[in-house]
Amino acid sequence: MIAGGGGAAGHGGPAAAGPVPVVLVRGDDPALVADAARTAVRELVGDLDPATVVEEHGGAGEDIDPGAVVDALATPPFLVPRRVVVVRDAGRLAAADAAPLAAWLAAPVPGVHLVLVAGGGTVPAPLVKAARSAGTVVDTSVGTGAARRQWLVEHLRHAPVRLDAAAGALLQDHLGGDMGRLRPLLQTLADAFGRGASVGADELAPYLGAPGAVAPWDLTDAIDRGDTATALAALRRLLGPGAMHPLAVLAVLHRHYETMLRLDGAAVASADEAATLVGARSAFPVKKAMEQGRRLGSTGVARAVCWLADADLDLRGATALPDDAVLDVLVARLSRLAPARRPGAARARSGHR
Repeated sequence: MIAGGGGAAGHGGPAAAGPVPVVLVRGDDPALVADAARTAVRELVGDLDPATVVEEHGGAGEDIDPGAVVDALATPPFLVPRRVVVVRDAGRLAAADAAPLAAWLAAPVPGVHLVLVAGGGTVPAPLVKAARSAGTVVDTSVGTGAARRQWLVEHLRHAPVRLDAAAGALLQDHLGGDMGRLRPLLQTLADAFGRGASVGADELAPYLGAPGAVAPWDLTDAIDRGDTATALAALRRLLGPGAMHPLAVLAVLHRHYETMLRLDGAAVASADEAATLVGARSAFPVKKAMEQGRRLGSTGVARAVCWLADADLDLRGATALPDDAVLDVLVARLSRLAPARRPGAARARSGHR
C-alpha cells in the first residue's frame, strides 16, 4: 500500500500507517508513468471492486473538468471504505484549475484518495508542492548513465525471471532509453520460460524486438572519445524508425561544436562561467564541449565546423548521396578528429588527419 506522507518516493515506497490522500505520478516516459499509476491505483483499491471505488477524469486527450474533480473529491465514500479519484494528464490543468485541488489537499475528505497522473503538459507547481506535502510523489524518471544502469539493476532484481550478466548487458544496450519496454518484455520472458527461470543472452535475443532509442549525447560522447564504431551505432539508432530526422541529428552536432567555437579563446575559468557566456541553462553539457574544444584546439574545431557546413548543404540537396550516408561520413570524420585517448592510438590515427 502506498502510505506515509511527504517527499518523493520511488516505485512502491515503504509502507507506513495507512494510504495517503494523494499520489502524484510523474516522469519522462509515458509507459513508465502509466505503469506506476496502475500500481498506485491497484494498491489503493486493494481487494475492493474498482468499478465501485475508482472514478476517472481526463486522459486520452480529453479536457479535465476541474469542477467535476472537486465534486468527486468532496463526496465521501458510500457503501465502500474508500474512493479513489484518478486525474490523468494532470499537466492539462491550468494554475487556476489546480488551486481548488491544492486547497482540498490541505483538508482532504476522509476515505477519499486522489491519484494525479502527469502528462499533457507541466503539472502546476502549487499542485506539485501540495501533493508532496500531503502525500507521495512517485517519480518514474530513469536518469542517464550510472543512474540508468542502477535503475535497471534494481528492476531486474525483482523481475519474474533471472537474467545472467551477459543478458543484462545485452538488454541495457538494446533498450537504450526505452525503459518503458522493460516490464512487458520481462513478463513475456516469464510466460515463455516460466517464473523464476534463468535466461541467458541467447534465450533473450529473439524477444528483444527493434533496438530502443538512444540519447543524443550518446552520439556526441562517442565522437568526443574518438570511438567511431560506437558513434556510428548510436547514429543508426538515432535515425531509426520513428526517431530523429537527419537535420535534427545535424542540429545536435552543430550545437555541440558551436559551443566549442564560441568558447575557443574565451577567458573562462569554470563550466558555470562558460554556460553563462553561451547562454546555456545547464553547465554539464557545456563543460563537456569546453573540455573537448581544448583537446581539439582552434584548428580542430574550425575543421569540424567546416565539415558540419558541408554536411548541411549535402542534406539539403547538394549531393545525390542518401542522408544516412552523409551523416555516416560526417560522424566518422568527427570521431577520427578527436585526440587519441590510448597510448599509441595517436600515431595510428595521425595518417588520417
